[in-house]
Amino acid sequence: MASAQTKKYPYQQKIVTFGGGTGHFSLLRGLVELNQPELISAVVGTWDSGGSSGRLRTELGILPPGDLRQCLLALMEDSKQRQVAYKLFEDRLLDVKGPLKGHSIGNLITAKLEQIYKGPDRGIEAERMLFRIRAKVLPVSLTDLHLIAQLQTGKEITGETNIDLRADKKDYNPKERIIRIYFDTNADPNPEVLEAITSADKIIFSAGDLYTSVLPHLLVSGVKEAINSSKAKVILVLNLMTKKGETDSFKASDYLKAFNYYLEDTNKINFIVANSNSLSSDILKSYKREGKEPVKVDEENCKKIAPRLKIIKAPLAIYHIREHLLRHDPQKLAQTILELD
Repeated sequence: MASAQTKKYPYQQKIVTFGGGTGHFSLLRGLVELNQPELISAVVGTWDSGGSSGRLRTELGILPPGDLRQCLLALMEDSKQRQVAYKLFEDRLLDVKGPLKGHSIGNLITAKLEQIYKGPDRGIEAERMLFRIRAKVLPVSLTDLHLIAQLQTGKEITGETNIDLRADKKDYNPKERIIRIYFDTNADPNPEVLEAITSADKIIFSAGDLYTSVLPHLLVSGVKEAINSSKAKVILVLNLMTKKGETDSFKASDYLKAFNYYLEDTNKINFIVANSNSLSSDILKSYKREGKEPVKVDEENCKKIAPRLKIIKAPLAIYHIREHLLRHDPQKLAQTILELD
């Protein structure tokens, strides 16, 4: 069997991805199987404020490592290595007492390397070498950032976690949509991200939490300008389900409008990749209880907004019954994107 180093890949495209969470993980997991890993650059957000990442950010003054950890894990090419690393990275030290309890070991590794190498960019490079990861993982900004969302009422919510969990509040009103997001300070770009965008063949926005994981990348100085100047194909992976508190009742056209607003260009998204699988009534009922529903693809409205847009539909959804998780199939998603011309 060919090693990862000698494996021949069917695609040799320069890829830049933006996203966060499981949507970004699934995308990268598929891309690294089919596309030359050295040509992949995963761009990661740096405004997470919750959980282990938020605690480390406060206690150690580092960039939040959670999304970095997920991307590094997704981009490991050897399946056995990835299985072992997953068990290590995701261990939360629940059997220990003291300040380390609840921290992800993967987050602690990333945090310590950032301190040892005196910077998140150098720390990530060290972690890539440690785990033999050939694809690049790039923080979109090295600035300490706090995300703020403004609602239709004018109310402001500060902090990624508070925005993410606002639907859990007793006074939550789904009609009070988020109308704007911004950072508490000017977000300086990571020069390596701008360089990767400039030379990319394809720029991909992964599925993910729209206002807390994906769109904030476009608030970083120079990022939207670099994308708008790039000759790369720009691809939006449409979420499988809406999210209570962020995208209640959103259709494909609502996602498109949001991206156009922050890109300041109505023709920059070239493709929307959407799922065509029909879901069972049991799955739909289960998600409905959580305030979620499938994202409808309203093609006619999308074409009115962006006449040159192409909507690609494919059976991309897989349901993991034990975990009750609906996710994109990594390989099918990557194959669909890499075939786009």
